[in-house]
Amino acid sequence: MDDRLKIALKYFDENRDFMNGTVKRNIEKYRKGKAIINVTDANGKPIENVHITVKQISHEFKHGANLFMLNEFENKDKNDEFKKLFSGAFDLATLPLYWDTLEPEKGKPRYAKDSPRIYRRPPPDLCVEFCGKHGIEPKAHCLNYDYMRPDWVRALDVDGHKNALEKRFKELAERYAAVIPSWEVVNEPFRWYFLEPRLSEFYYADDFIGWSFVKAKQYYPNNRLIINDNYPIEKFYGVRSAYYAAIEKLLDVRGAKLDEIGMQFHCFFRRDEEAQKALTWYNPEYLYTVFDTYARFGKKIQISEMTIPAYSDAESDEDVQAELIKNLYTLFFSHPAMDAIIYWNTVDGYAFGADKGDMSAGENVYYGGLVGFDFSKKRSYNVIKDLFDKTWRTNTECASDGYGNAYFDGFFGDYRLTAEKDSIIKKVEIKLKSGSKNDFGIVL
Repeated sequence: MDDRLKIALKYFDENRDFMNGTVKRNIEKYRKGKAIINVTDANGKPIENVHITVKQISHEFKHGANLFMLNEFENKDKNDEFKKLFSGAFDLATLPLYWDTLEPEKGKPRYAKDSPRIYRRPPPDLCVEFCGKHGIEPKAHCLNYDYMRPDWVRALDVDGHKNALEKRFKELAERYAAVIPSWEVVNEPFRWYFLEPRLSEFYYADDFIGWSFVKAKQYYPNNRLIINDNYPIEKFYGVRSAYYAAIEKLLDVRGAKLDEIGMQFHCFFRRDEEAQKALTWYNPEYLYTVFDTYARFGKKIQISEMTIPAYSDAESDEDVQAELIKNLYTLFFSHPAMDAIIYWNTVDGYAFGADKGDMSAGENVYYGGLVGFDFSKKRSYNVIKDLFDKTWRTNTECASDGYGNAYFDGFFGDYRLTAEKDSIIKKVEIKLKSGSKNDFGIVL
Protein backbone atom coordinates (compact mmCIF):
# COMPACT_ATOMS: atom_id res chain seq x y z
CA MET A 1 0.00 0.00 0.00
CA ASP A 2 1.23 3.49 -0.86
CA ASP A 3 2.71 5.29 2.18
CA ARG A 4 0.30 8.20 1.95
CA LEU A 5 -2.65 5.84 1.61
CA LYS A 6 -1.55 4.12 4.83
CA ILE A 7 -1.35 7.46 6.62
CA ALA A 8 -4.66 8.81 5.34
CA LEU A 9 -6.64 5.60 5.89
CA LYS A 10 -4.94 4.57 9.14
CA TYR A 11 -8.01 5.00 11.35
CA PHE A 12 -10.44 3.67 8.78
CA ASP A 13 -8.28 0.54 8.52
CA GLU A 14 -7.98 0.23 12.30
CA ASN A 15 -11.75 0.60 12.60
CA ARG A 16 -12.68 -1.66 9.69
CA ASP A 17 -14.92 -3.73 11.98
CA PHE A 18 -16.83 -0.55 12.80
CA MET A 19 -17.17 0.29 9.11
CA ASN A 20 -18.23 -3.24 8.17
CA GLY A 21 -20.49 -3.59 11.20
CA THR A 22 -22.14 -0.46 12.58
CA VAL A 23 -21.87 1.58 9.39
CA LYS A 24 -23.25 -1.11 7.09
CA ARG A 25 -26.05 -1.97 9.50
CA ASN A 26 -27.02 1.67 9.85
CA ILE A 27 -27.24 2.12 6.09
CA GLU A 28 -29.67 -0.80 5.92
CA LYS A 29 -31.59 0.43 8.97
CA TYR A 30 -31.82 4.16 8.31
CA ARG A 31 -31.51 4.61 4.54
CA LYS A 32 -33.85 1.89 3.32
CA GLY A 33 -37.48 0.92 3.82
CA LYS A 34 -40.07 -1.61 2.72
CA ALA A 35 -42.66 -0.71 0.10
CA ILE A 36 -46.00 -2.50 -0.06
CA ILE A 37 -47.80 -2.29 -3.40
CA ASN A 38 -51.42 -3.43 -3.64
CA VAL A 39 -52.56 -4.20 -7.19
CA THR A 40 -56.29 -4.28 -7.94
CA ASP A 41 -58.68 -3.99 -10.83
CA ALA A 42 -61.12 -1.08 -11.23
CA ASN A 43 -63.54 -2.79 -8.84
CA GLY A 44 -60.94 -3.15 -6.11
CA LYS A 45 -60.39 -6.87 -6.64
CA PRO A 46 -56.80 -7.99 -5.94
CA ILE A 47 -54.80 -9.17 -8.94
CA GLU A 48 -52.05 -11.74 -8.49
CA ASN A 49 -49.00 -12.48 -10.61
CA VAL A 50 -48.58 -8.89 -11.76
CA HIS A 51 -44.95 -8.30 -12.67
CA ILE A 52 -43.60 -4.99 -11.36
CA THR A 53 -40.35 -3.37 -12.48
CA VAL A 54 -38.96 -1.01 -9.86
CA LYS A 55 -36.61 1.82 -10.88
CA GLN A 56 -35.28 4.44 -8.47
CA ILE A 57 -35.04 7.88 -10.04
CA SER A 58 -33.88 10.08 -7.14
CA HIS A 59 -32.70 10.02 -3.53
CA GLU A 60 -34.23 11.37 -0.35
CA PHE A 61 -30.67 11.87 0.95
CA LYS A 62 -29.19 14.78 -1.01
CA HIS A 63 -25.66 15.22 -2.33
CA GLY A 64 -24.21 18.14 -4.22
CA ALA A 65 -21.62 20.90 -4.56
CA ASN A 66 -21.47 24.67 -4.83
CA LEU A 67 -22.60 26.28 -8.07
CA PHE A 68 -20.23 29.23 -7.85
CA MET A 69 -18.61 28.57 -11.24
CA LEU A 70 -21.82 28.53 -13.29
CA ASN A 71 -20.90 30.43 -16.50
CA GLU A 72 -17.73 31.67 -14.77
CA PHE A 73 -15.06 29.80 -16.76
CA GLU A 74 -12.88 31.34 -19.46
CA ASN A 75 -14.82 30.03 -22.45
CA LYS A 76 -18.09 28.45 -23.53
CA ASP A 77 -16.65 24.94 -23.87
CA LYS A 78 -15.56 24.90 -20.22
CA ASN A 79 -18.86 26.39 -19.09
CA ASP A 80 -20.82 23.76 -21.02
CA GLU A 81 -18.65 20.95 -19.67
CA PHE A 82 -19.08 22.20 -16.10
CA LYS A 83 -22.87 22.15 -16.49
CA LYS A 84 -22.69 18.62 -17.86
CA LEU A 85 -20.42 17.40 -15.05
CA PHE A 86 -22.50 19.08 -12.34
CA SER A 87 -25.91 17.93 -13.52
CA GLY A 88 -24.54 14.45 -14.16
CA ALA A 89 -23.47 13.86 -10.57
CA PHE A 90 -25.42 16.06 -8.13
CA ASP A 91 -29.00 16.70 -7.00
CA LEU A 92 -28.25 19.62 -4.65
CA ALA A 93 -26.53 22.93 -5.37
CA THR A 94 -25.33 25.67 -3.01
CA LEU A 95 -26.02 29.13 -4.45
CA PRO A 96 -23.84 32.17 -3.63
CA LEU A 97 -26.04 34.79 -2.00
CA TYR A 98 -23.21 36.58 -0.20
CA TRP A 99 -24.42 40.08 0.64
CA ASP A 100 -21.24 41.91 -0.39
CA THR A 101 -21.42 40.64 -3.97
CA LEU A 102 -25.20 40.33 -4.29
CA GLU A 103 -25.77 43.96 -3.31
CA PRO A 104 -22.41 45.75 -3.61
CA GLU A 105 -24.27 49.00 -4.26
CA LYS A 106 -27.14 49.82 -1.92
CA GLY A 107 -30.54 49.19 -3.48
CA LYS A 108 -29.13 47.59 -6.64
CA PRO A 109 -29.07 43.82 -6.03
CA ARG A 110 -27.63 41.48 -8.67
CA TYR A 111 -30.60 39.09 -8.93
CA ALA A 112 -31.16 39.06 -12.69
CA LYS A 113 -29.29 36.86 -15.16
CA ASP A 114 -27.87 39.89 -16.98
CA SER A 115 -26.45 41.47 -13.80
CA PRO A 116 -22.87 42.82 -13.86
CA ARG A 117 -20.46 39.92 -13.61
CA ILE A 118 -18.55 39.16 -10.38
CA TYR A 119 -16.19 36.18 -10.46
CA ARG A 120 -17.49 33.06 -8.67
CA ARG A 121 -20.76 34.86 -7.91
CA PRO A 122 -23.27 34.01 -10.66
CA PRO A 123 -26.64 35.79 -10.23
CA PRO A 124 -29.28 33.83 -8.30
CA ASP A 125 -31.79 33.91 -11.17
CA LEU A 126 -29.26 32.12 -13.38
CA CYS A 127 -28.56 29.50 -10.71
CA VAL A 128 -32.22 28.86 -9.97
CA GLU A 129 -32.94 28.48 -13.69
CA PHE A 130 -30.12 25.94 -14.09
CA CYS A 131 -31.32 23.95 -11.08
CA GLY A 132 -34.89 23.86 -12.32
CA LYS A 133 -33.82 22.69 -15.75
CA HIS A 134 -31.83 19.77 -14.37
CA GLY A 135 -33.97 18.70 -11.41
CA ILE A 136 -31.42 19.93 -8.86
CA GLU A 137 -32.51 21.31 -5.49
CA PRO A 138 -31.03 24.77 -4.81
CA LYS A 139 -29.79 25.79 -1.36
CA ALA A 140 -29.21 29.43 -0.30
CA HIS A 141 -25.83 30.40 1.16
CA CYS A 142 -26.40 32.54 3.16
CA LEU A 143 -28.57 35.23 4.75
CA ASN A 144 -26.24 36.63 7.40
CA TYR A 145 -22.48 36.16 7.01
CA ASP A 146 -21.02 39.10 8.91
CA TYR A 147 -17.58 38.84 7.32
CA MET A 148 -19.03 39.29 3.83
CA ARG A 149 -21.23 42.33 4.24
CA PRO A 150 -21.14 45.22 1.74
CA ASP A 151 -18.94 48.24 2.30
CA TRP A 152 -22.00 50.48 2.55
CA VAL A 153 -23.24 48.44 5.53
CA ARG A 154 -19.96 48.89 7.40
CA ALA A 155 -20.77 52.55 7.99
CA LEU A 156 -24.10 51.72 9.71
CA ASP A 157 -24.71 51.49 13.45
CA VAL A 158 -26.31 48.38 14.97
CA ASP A 159 -29.89 49.49 14.36
CA GLY A 160 -29.10 50.54 10.81
CA HIS A 161 -27.37 47.19 10.19
CA LYS A 162 -30.39 45.29 11.49
CA ASN A 163 -32.78 47.31 9.36
CA ALA A 164 -30.70 46.68 6.24
CA LEU A 165 -30.47 42.98 7.03
CA GLU A 166 -34.21 42.66 7.56
CA LYS A 167 -34.81 44.35 4.22
CA ARG A 168 -32.44 41.82 2.64
CA PHE A 169 -34.25 38.89 4.32
CA LYS A 170 -37.60 40.19 3.10
CA GLU A 171 -36.53 40.83 -0.49
CA LEU A 172 -34.84 37.46 -0.87
CA ALA A 173 -37.89 35.70 0.59
CA GLU A 174 -40.25 37.45 -1.79
CA ARG A 175 -38.15 36.48 -4.76
CA TYR A 176 -36.83 33.01 -3.86
CA ALA A 177 -38.50 31.43 -0.82
CA ALA A 178 -40.91 29.51 -3.04
CA VAL A 179 -38.15 28.02 -5.22
CA ILE A 180 -35.25 27.55 -2.77
CA PRO A 181 -36.28 25.07 -0.05
CA SER A 182 -33.38 25.48 2.40
CA TRP A 183 -31.56 28.59 3.66
CA GLU A 184 -28.40 28.98 5.67
CA VAL A 185 -29.31 31.75 8.09
CA VAL A 186 -25.97 32.36 9.84
CA ASN A 187 -22.62 31.25 8.43
CA GLU A 188 -19.34 30.81 10.35
CA PRO A 189 -20.33 32.74 13.49
CA PHE A 190 -17.01 31.89 15.17
CA ARG A 191 -14.54 31.97 12.31
CA TRP A 192 -13.48 35.60 12.18
CA TYR A 193 -13.28 36.53 15.84
CA PHE A 194 -9.54 37.23 15.49
CA LEU A 195 -10.09 39.78 12.71
CA GLU A 196 -11.94 42.28 14.87
CA PRO A 197 -11.76 45.30 12.51
CA ARG A 198 -13.63 43.31 9.87
CA LEU A 199 -16.57 42.43 12.10
CA SER A 200 -19.57 44.60 12.82
CA GLU A 201 -20.80 45.95 16.12
CA PHE A 202 -23.88 43.82 15.57
CA TYR A 203 -21.70 40.69 15.45
CA TYR A 204 -20.69 41.26 19.05
CA ALA A 205 -24.26 41.92 20.19
CA ASP A 206 -25.79 39.20 22.33
CA ASP A 207 -28.62 38.54 19.90
CA PHE A 208 -26.64 38.22 16.62
CA ILE A 209 -27.55 34.55 16.01
CA GLY A 210 -30.90 34.60 17.78
CA TRP A 211 -32.09 37.75 16.00
CA SER A 212 -31.17 36.23 12.64
CA PHE A 213 -33.18 33.06 13.24
CA VAL A 214 -36.20 34.93 14.61
CA LYS A 215 -36.29 37.08 11.47
CA ALA A 216 -35.69 34.04 9.28
CA LYS A 217 -38.72 32.31 10.76
CA GLN A 218 -40.78 35.45 10.06
CA TYR A 219 -39.86 35.58 6.38
CA TYR A 220 -39.18 31.88 5.67
CA PRO A 221 -41.78 30.00 7.77
CA ASN A 222 -42.06 27.12 5.29
CA ASN A 223 -38.36 26.73 4.46
CA ARG A 224 -35.66 24.64 6.12
CA LEU A 225 -33.43 26.95 8.15
CA ILE A 226 -29.79 26.01 8.74
CA ILE A 227 -26.92 27.21 10.89
CA ASN A 228 -23.44 26.60 9.47
CA ASP A 229 -19.92 26.67 10.90
CA ASN A 230 -16.44 25.45 10.01
CA TYR A 231 -15.21 24.34 13.45
CA PRO A 232 -17.52 21.51 14.66
CA ILE A 233 -15.09 18.72 13.73
CA GLU A 234 -11.73 20.14 14.77
CA LYS A 235 -12.86 22.28 17.72
CA PHE A 236 -14.95 19.56 19.34
CA TYR A 237 -15.18 19.45 23.13
CA GLY A 238 -18.41 17.53 23.49
CA VAL A 239 -21.29 19.56 24.90
CA ARG A 240 -18.72 22.20 25.91
CA SER A 241 -18.05 23.02 22.23
CA ALA A 242 -18.74 26.65 21.33
CA TYR A 243 -20.93 25.62 18.40
CA TYR A 244 -22.94 23.23 20.59
CA ALA A 245 -23.44 25.94 23.20
CA ALA A 246 -24.54 28.45 20.55
CA ILE A 247 -27.14 26.03 19.18
CA GLU A 248 -28.32 25.23 22.69
CA LYS A 249 -28.78 28.94 23.36
CA LEU A 250 -30.46 29.50 19.99
CA LEU A 251 -33.09 26.84 20.68
CA ASP A 252 -34.06 28.74 23.82
CA VAL A 253 -34.73 31.95 21.89
CA ARG A 254 -38.46 32.62 21.67
CA GLY A 255 -39.62 32.84 18.07
CA ALA A 256 -36.49 31.29 16.56
CA LYS A 257 -36.62 28.34 14.17
CA LEU A 258 -33.76 25.93 13.45
CA ASP A 259 -34.16 22.85 11.27
CA GLU A 260 -30.67 21.65 10.39
CA ILE A 261 -27.11 21.88 11.68
CA GLY A 262 -24.43 22.47 9.05
CA MET A 263 -20.90 21.18 9.58
CA GLN A 264 -18.09 22.18 7.25
CA PHE A 265 -15.52 19.52 6.39
CA HIS A 266 -12.72 21.40 4.64
CA CYS A 267 -9.48 19.49 5.13
CA PHE A 268 -7.28 22.46 4.29
CA PHE A 269 -4.22 21.12 6.06
CA ARG A 270 -0.86 20.52 4.39
CA ARG A 271 0.36 17.14 3.24
CA ASP A 272 2.93 17.00 6.05
CA GLU A 273 0.11 17.48 8.60
CA GLU A 274 -2.02 14.61 7.33
CA ALA A 275 -0.81 11.98 9.80
CA GLN A 276 -1.69 14.21 12.74
CA LYS A 277 -4.97 15.53 11.31
CA ALA A 278 -6.19 12.05 10.37
CA LEU A 279 -6.75 11.36 14.08
CA THR A 280 -9.84 13.57 13.91
CA TRP A 281 -10.79 14.27 10.31
CA TYR A 282 -10.35 10.70 9.04
CA ASN A 283 -11.33 8.75 12.15
CA PRO A 284 -14.75 7.05 11.88
CA GLU A 285 -15.42 6.52 15.59
CA TYR A 286 -14.39 10.09 16.44
CA LEU A 287 -16.66 11.48 13.71
CA TYR A 288 -19.57 9.37 14.93
CA THR A 289 -19.03 10.79 18.41
CA VAL A 290 -19.31 14.33 17.00
CA PHE A 291 -22.47 13.50 15.06
CA ASP A 292 -24.04 11.61 17.98
CA THR A 293 -23.42 14.59 20.25
CA TYR A 294 -25.07 17.13 17.94
CA ALA A 295 -27.87 14.69 17.16
CA ARG A 296 -29.06 15.19 20.76
CA PHE A 297 -30.76 18.36 19.57
CA GLY A 298 -33.14 16.27 17.48
CA LYS A 299 -32.22 18.21 14.33
CA LYS A 300 -30.91 16.94 11.03
CA ILE A 301 -27.20 17.37 10.27
CA GLN A 302 -25.58 18.03 6.93
CA ILE A 303 -21.99 18.17 5.75
CA SER A 304 -22.46 21.65 4.35
CA GLU A 305 -19.06 22.18 2.70
CA MET A 306 -16.43 19.54 2.04
CA THR A 307 -12.93 19.49 0.57
CA ILE A 308 -10.55 16.54 0.50
CA PRO A 309 -7.25 17.57 -1.10
CA ALA A 310 -5.38 15.38 -3.55
CA TYR A 311 -2.25 17.59 -3.13
CA SER A 312 -1.20 16.98 -6.75
CA ASP A 313 -2.44 15.60 -10.06
CA ALA A 314 -0.42 12.41 -9.61
CA GLU A 315 -2.48 9.25 -9.98
CA SER A 316 -1.42 7.99 -6.54
CA ASP A 317 -2.62 11.20 -4.84
CA GLU A 318 -5.90 11.15 -6.69
CA ASP A 319 -6.36 7.53 -5.59
CA VAL A 320 -5.93 8.55 -1.95
CA GLN A 321 -8.46 11.36 -2.36
CA ALA A 322 -10.94 8.92 -3.90
CA GLU A 323 -10.51 6.32 -1.15
CA LEU A 324 -10.97 8.95 1.55
CA ILE A 325 -14.11 10.27 -0.12
CA LYS A 326 -15.53 6.77 -0.50
CA ASN A 327 -14.97 5.99 3.18
CA LEU A 328 -16.17 9.38 4.43
CA TYR A 329 -19.30 9.47 2.28
CA THR A 330 -20.16 5.95 3.42
CA LEU A 331 -19.71 6.98 7.04
CA PHE A 332 -21.78 10.15 6.63
CA PHE A 333 -24.52 8.33 4.72
CA SER A 334 -24.84 5.79 7.53
CA HIS A 335 -25.45 8.20 10.39
CA PRO A 336 -29.18 8.51 11.17
CA ALA A 337 -29.05 12.29 11.76
CA MET A 338 -27.29 13.09 8.46
CA ASP A 339 -29.39 14.11 5.47
CA ALA A 340 -27.03 15.73 2.94
CA ILE A 341 -23.40 15.96 1.83
CA ILE A 342 -22.22 18.97 -0.15
CA TYR A 343 -18.79 18.78 -1.74
CA TRP A 344 -17.46 22.29 -2.22
CA ASN A 345 -15.51 22.95 -5.44
CA THR A 346 -16.01 20.67 -8.40
CA VAL A 347 -13.01 21.68 -10.55
CA ASP A 348 -9.36 22.10 -9.49
CA GLY A 349 -7.86 25.56 -9.67
CA TYR A 350 -11.03 27.60 -9.23
CA ALA A 351 -11.51 27.53 -5.47
CA PHE A 352 -11.48 30.71 -3.39
CA GLY A 353 -7.83 31.77 -3.35
CA ALA A 354 -6.88 29.52 -6.27
CA ASP A 355 -7.88 31.73 -9.16
CA LYS A 356 -7.70 30.05 -12.58
CA GLY A 357 -4.59 28.02 -12.02
CA ASP A 358 -2.88 30.23 -9.46
CA MET A 359 -1.07 27.87 -7.06
CA SER A 360 -0.40 30.55 -4.43
CA ALA A 361 -3.30 29.29 -2.31
CA GLY A 362 -1.45 26.03 -1.75
CA GLU A 363 -1.69 22.45 -2.94
CA ASN A 364 -4.30 21.65 -0.29
CA VAL A 365 -6.69 24.18 -1.86
CA TYR A 366 -5.75 24.02 -5.54
CA TYR A 367 -6.12 20.23 -5.85
CA GLY A 368 -9.31 19.94 -3.78
CA GLY A 369 -11.72 19.41 -6.67
CA LEU A 370 -13.35 16.30 -8.09
CA VAL A 371 -12.34 17.21 -11.64
CA GLY A 372 -8.88 18.21 -12.85
CA PHE A 373 -7.95 21.67 -14.08
CA ASP A 374 -8.10 20.18 -17.59
CA PHE A 375 -11.67 18.98 -16.81
CA SER A 376 -10.67 15.32 -16.69
CA LYS A 377 -12.76 13.36 -14.20
CA LYS A 378 -10.84 12.19 -11.17
CA ARG A 379 -11.59 8.88 -9.50
CA SER A 380 -13.28 10.86 -6.72
CA TYR A 381 -15.92 12.23 -9.11
CA ASN A 382 -16.75 8.71 -10.28
CA VAL A 383 -16.73 7.39 -6.71
CA ILE A 384 -19.45 9.82 -5.64
CA LYS A 385 -21.46 9.20 -8.80
CA ASP A 386 -21.21 5.42 -8.40
CA LEU A 387 -22.20 5.49 -4.73
CA PHE A 388 -25.47 7.27 -5.45
CA ASP A 389 -26.16 5.86 -8.91
CA LYS A 390 -25.24 2.24 -8.23
CA THR A 391 -24.29 1.22 -4.68
CA TRP A 392 -27.11 3.14 -2.95
CA ARG A 393 -29.75 2.81 -5.66
CA THR A 394 -32.53 0.27 -5.91
CA ASN A 395 -33.55 -1.21 -9.24
CA THR A 396 -35.39 -4.49 -8.84
CA GLU A 397 -38.45 -6.55 -9.73
CA CYS A 398 -41.31 -8.07 -7.74
CA ALA A 399 -44.70 -9.72 -8.32
CA SER A 400 -48.06 -9.55 -6.59
CA ASP A 401 -49.25 -12.49 -4.49
CA GLY A 402 -52.72 -13.94 -4.06
CA TYR A 403 -53.79 -10.89 -2.08
CA GLY A 404 -52.56 -8.52 -4.79
CA ASN A 405 -49.60 -7.42 -2.68
CA ALA A 406 -46.04 -7.02 -3.89
CA TYR A 407 -43.06 -5.97 -1.78
CA PHE A 408 -39.59 -4.55 -2.20
CA ASP A 409 -36.90 -3.08 0.03
CA GLY A 410 -35.30 0.06 -1.33
CA PHE A 411 -33.33 3.19 -0.59
CA PHE A 412 -35.55 6.13 0.27
CA GLY A 413 -36.38 8.30 -2.71
CA ASP A 414 -38.59 8.59 -5.79
CA TYR A 415 -39.41 5.53 -7.89
CA ARG A 416 -41.01 4.70 -11.20
CA LEU A 417 -43.00 1.46 -11.16
CA THR A 418 -44.10 -0.43 -14.26
CA ALA A 419 -46.83 -3.03 -13.57
CA GLU A 420 -47.58 -5.53 -16.32
CA LYS A 421 -49.91 -8.51 -16.85
CA ASP A 422 -51.44 -9.97 -20.00
CA SER A 423 -50.20 -7.10 -22.17
CA ILE A 424 -51.77 -4.53 -19.82
CA ILE A 425 -49.18 -2.02 -18.63
CA LYS A 426 -49.53 0.67 -15.97
CA LYS A 427 -46.79 3.10 -14.95
CA VAL A 428 -46.88 5.02 -11.68
CA GLU A 429 -44.45 7.06 -9.61
CA ILE A 430 -44.14 6.71 -5.85
CA LYS A 431 -42.08 8.27 -3.09
CA LEU A 432 -40.51 5.85 -0.60
CA LYS A 433 -40.10 8.03 2.49
CA SER A 434 -38.33 7.56 5.79
CA GLY A 435 -40.70 7.64 8.75
CA SER A 436 -43.72 6.69 6.60
CA LYS A 437 -45.78 3.54 6.21
CA ASN A 438 -45.11 3.42 2.46
CA ASP A 439 -48.24 1.60 1.28
CA PHE A 440 -49.10 2.21 -2.39
CA GLY A 441 -51.85 1.16 -4.77
CA ILE A 442 -51.93 0.39 -8.48
CA VAL A 443 -55.17 -0.01 -10.37
CA LEU A 444 -54.55 -2.20 -13.40
